[in-house]
Amino acid sequence: MAENGLASRLYNGEAGLNIVGRRKLWFGVAGVLILIAILSFGLRGFSLGIEFAGGNSFQVPASVGTLEDAEREVNSALATENTGVEVATAQKVGGPGGDSYELRTPQLEVDQANAVKAQIAEDLGIDINQISSNQVSEAWGSQVTERAVLGLVIFIALVMVYLILRFEWRMAVAAVSSLFMNLILTAGIYSLVGFEVTPSTIIGFLTILGFALYDVVVVFDKVQENTRGITANNNQTYSEAANLAVNQSLMRSLNTSVVALLPVGGLLFIGAGLLGAGTLKDLGLVLFVGMAVAFLTSILVATPLLALLKNYDPRIQAHNKRVLARRGALSRGEVTPKGAPSPAQADGADAAIDPDAAALAGAAPKVGARPAGKRPTGARGGRPGGGGNRPGGAKRR
Repeated sequence: MAENGLASRLYNGEAGLNIVGRRKLWFGVAGVLILIAILSFGLRGFSLGIEFAGGNSFQVPASVGTLEDAEREVNSALATENTGVEVATAQKVGGPGGDSYELRTPQLEVDQANAVKAQIAEDLGIDINQISSNQVSEAWGSQVTERAVLGLVIFIALVMVYLILRFEWRMAVAAVSSLFMNLILTAGIYSLVGFEVTPSTIIGFLTILGFALYDVVVVFDKVQENTRGITANNNQTYSEAANLAVNQSLMRSLNTSVVALLPVGGLLFIGAGLLGAGTLKDLGLVLFVGMAVAFLTSILVATPLLALLKNYDPRIQAHNKRVLARRGALSRGEVTPKGAPSPAQADGADAAIDPDAAALAGAAPKVGARPAGKRPTGARGGRPGGGGNRPGGAKRR
């Protein structure tokens, strides 16, 4: 019984999941999710780090106590100096001098930042030189965003060219649409949950594009293999062949995604969660979310969209009509399925059941059979035993 389980059938491509045939459902779900993401962009926006919004950061030694103690003291110093702001984010970071706590605040004036730094040192009872402060302008984040958008445009252009040369333009359109949906949904999750957007997040976004493209290419390669020369026979429509390719490559895509998510999950949950490496959190989050979404979009969006685009091709339309017409004729009994016995053969099979009928049927010569007369004796099909015209073929006395 275990051999017929779902995992075994998935591995052998025999699960028979109707993914392409339910494309309206997947497109509807995708449309709702995209709408939610876009509404979140407009209503909630993003939680921008100081690299994009501008701000100040203060680093204090981890020896002062826990992270909560450091955050409480910095907030007290900010209130003492009447800055009107509080700590936005706090995390533990590592460095050459040992572990420290980094506390980020909205942007302060230079005099305010220096006064807050001195007040923190006084409250914590440490030397002011043990505290480092930095001020980041939002202009730097704007430059990072511009470079990231430029990199995205170049990447998409190169991907389009590669997919058109490797496959065809419809596959290129379906793959790029899947990539954009992957970006929108990942960004929507960031907006809804309130994850902080940092330069590491931007790097992670560009990284998941490569993974999403790889997953789509794996599926499309199998689709191309199954649909090569499909119009030469009337057994499958294009959508059915594409759905078979998805089933056959589903286990491979799942294994690839799981193997990729395991180290990223370790980076996120162990490195950032248990060990407190806060600098890994931003990169780990976007990679984990993006890779998981990429697996779903490559299976549920890219291939169904490709089948939809191909069905507008007149050649594929004509092929699909021939397949459906042949199936209709088969269901009405107008056409004998390939390999099935013809009506005459079926009558012969019925006669074989009756011994008398079988005897009569055996007496009748088969089409193309030799006459039933006695075959001449001798070697090589009735030639004289002496070998015919060969020398030495005379009959011995």
